[in-house]
Amino acid sequence: MRILIVDDSGGIGRQFAVALNSSDELSTIALNFELPLTGSTPPASIPLIPAGAVITGRDGRSWNNPDPAAIVRFFQERGLKIPIDIEHATEIKAKIGEAAPAMAWATDLAAHDDGSIWGNIDWTPRGAEMVTNREYSYYSPAIVFDKTTGNIIGIKSIGLTNSPNFYVPALNRENQKEVPPMLKKVIALLGLAETTTEETALNSIMTLKSDHATALNHANSPPLDKFVPKADYDLALNRANDAEGKLATQAKEQLETAINHEIDAALAAGKITPGTKDYHVAQCRQEGGLDRFKTFVGAAPVVAGTTDLDKKKPDHDTALNAEEQTIASMFGNSVEDIKKYGGTQ
Repeated sequence: MRILIVDDSGGIGRQFAVALNSSDELSTIALNFELPLTGSTPPASIPLIPAGAVITGRDGRSWNNPDPAAIVRFFQERGLKIPIDIEHATEIKAKIGEAAPAMAWATDLAAHDDGSIWGNIDWTPRGAEMVTNREYSYYSPAIVFDKTTGNIIGIKSIGLTNSPNFYVPALNRENQKEVPPMLKKVIALLGLAETTTEETALNSIMTLKSDHATALNHANSPPLDKFVPKADYDLALNRANDAEGKLATQAKEQLETAINHEIDAALAAGKITPGTKDYHVAQCRQEGGLDRFKTFVGAAPVVAGTTDLDKKKPDHDTALNAEEQTIASMFGNSVEDIKKYGGTQ
């Protein structure tokens, strides 16, 4: 913000200008005047722009007032009364959502023959009391001007002030510009210093957005040397599961075949009995069970050896009992006859 002292050649009092804000084409300055208080009554009319076609600052810069009537038309076309606030609250505090109550209103403007612009003032009770009590002795119109031509275009607002001198800090807003509360929160969230400018904060946000977009692009299109598409992964996983299942089934079938072979061999060798077959089969199905069974069979004695009883005929040479001998003697048969022809039932 730039503040410039302006000398008053019209005898109204010392005046100066302060740049309050700017855009690409327009900027705003504030011209300060001492309030012409008469007795206990605040002024009903005050000068807002001094006389003269050129207003020159201490550093040599100038603002032009080639058409005072155009400034009056600007006011009339807007159709709004000009607020008189405290310390340019309309230009500073209102823009960040803080209160900026009016102490008075400029209800009409008039261009005088000397080029000065005057305004009719309607004071509020509070504003009139503050002025008559000398709480504020100066006022500062905020002037809109063209940055290219330097021509004054209109008046935006008027601020009551007690700082008519450039060197006091109240109007030296360049180094005391208030940071909007929202910007303070954004700066804190970004982890930046409290003195960070709005431009720097916005650049940081843009950098974060760019980094986020880059991360999303990487996530949506990851490199194939580090990531596998999910569809391909699922297909490979299903194939692996199918193959694993088939191998497990095949291994189980092979194990059952081996178990049956070893069990049958052990039964044939008389190393186990048929009554213990199911027990040994269950033991063989456990992990390492078949190997343990083989070791057992190799060391076990024969407990169920084979016989040739099924191949032998009954012995018919056994002696006859007493009853058989009595019957044989009654019929005159010999023992040999009974064995040969009688047989046994």
